[in-house]
Amino acid sequence: MTAKIAYDDVEVGAELPARTFPVTRATLVQYAGASGDFNPIHWNEKFAVEVGLPDVIAHGMFTMAEAIRVVTDWAGDPGAVVEYGVRFTKPVVVPNDDKGATIEVSGKVAAKLDDNTVRVDLTAMSAGQKVLGMSRAAVRLA
Repeated sequence: MTAKIAYDDVEVGAELPARTFPVTRATLVQYAGASGDFNPIHWNEKFAVEVGLPDVIAHGMFTMAEAIRVVTDWAGDPGAVVEYGVRFTKPVVVPNDDKGATIEVSGKVAAKLDDNTVRVDLTAMSAGQKVLGMSRAAVRLA
């Protein structure tokens, strides 16, 4: 596959379609099974509180993976992402209720680089707080 977005059609400042991703305790259990990360801060409320967290929190890599979906959906090809990095700034707290939490992600083209590549800056929020900082992806376009 190749990216479906043409480099020449993209302008700096262009906004990517924003997405909201739900996160429940069941989501965390599924991710733990897939990733092999069974740290109790991601499923055991008592343990999470004992170590100073407000409640169970989502895996950082899960949060990072959900955020990049905004870019891969926009580009039309996950392989178009040639570089991706974030700083974890706040945890995504996932209460044990029927709603869970949400991660709201938006992005914009911040720079046009060489070799049909653009830099996309992402903003990821949960409960009104920025949960990822310096979230940037380099994306090779068509």
